[in-house]
Amino acid sequence: MTMLALEIGPDGFAASRVEDNVGADEIRRVPIPARAAWDTCRDLLVEVAGGEEVTRVGIGSVGPLDMAAGVVAPPGIAEWAAGFALVSAVEKLFPDALVLLTLDGVCLSLAERNFGATSEVFDALAVRVSSRITAGVTVGGFVVVGRTGNAGNLGHVLVPGFDERCECGGRGCLEAVAGGISAVNWARAQGWQGASVDDLVGQARAGDELADAALTRAGTALGGAIASVAALLDLDLVALGGTMAAPGTSLWKALGAAVATHARLGHLTGLRVVPSELGEVGVLAGAGVLALTAGGNS
Repeated sequence: MTMLALEIGPDGFAASRVEDNVGADEIRRVPIPARAAWDTCRDLLVEVAGGEEVTRVGIGSVGPLDMAAGVVAPPGIAEWAAGFALVSAVEKLFPDALVLLTLDGVCLSLAERNFGATSEVFDALAVRVSSRITAGVTVGGFVVVGRTGNAGNLGHVLVPGFDERCECGGRGCLEAVAGGISAVNWARAQGWQGASVDDLVGQARAGDELADAALTRAGTALGGAIASVAALLDLDLVALGGTMAAPGTSLWKALGAAVATHARLGHLTGLRVVPSELGEVGVLAGAGVLALTAGGNS
């Protein structure tokens, strides 16, 4: 019985078999192509399947999506932005497979609960901040999915003191301040000469003032959003990972200060934000959990 995990990320596709102790060299990654996105995704799945009969496929995708219809509409894939029937396409590729789709943040929470920092608590928030913000919520031991499958959209929580326009059409969304793409764009508008999130983090560590300021802004906004969600859902643990959240940067210092400022209710005084240990495999690992549990919460 061969099971596959597939991640539809903001920057590329990733896939692997669902097996014990899958190594980094067994995960296949490809960037999002300029055109023929499904062809690229299909070829990736076929390569990972290796000619074996596939019985289940777990998919974690950047949103928005319609989980019931099996449709995704990631803004980073122009061909799919109006909606692409991903589940149907994968079912046609593997006719005998049960195909399960959920938001990338849901998969991230599944991975943290099963393998990571939130495994011993019933209520937690899992966050990854890289080029974009991915997040998922666990309440009472169950990962929250939501009415349409889009629960956990931390990137569109509003943060006071910021008015940047978000690609969703609103203003002041966390994504527009703390997402890696947004932070890079802000720094470049101030005169910074770098080009990527990796550049931003590396130069902030090296003492570049503009890069450091971009991470400080991101951490301040992120800490405020986390404190708000923790107050709403009575959480005391957040697992934070991703390229922007690399250890030893001003993002963590600013985030801690914002949490201390805003999480002042009695039940929030123990709120902890801890580094995730999942690296960049969290969503894919969660998609594997989805395949193993056949759609049940774990």
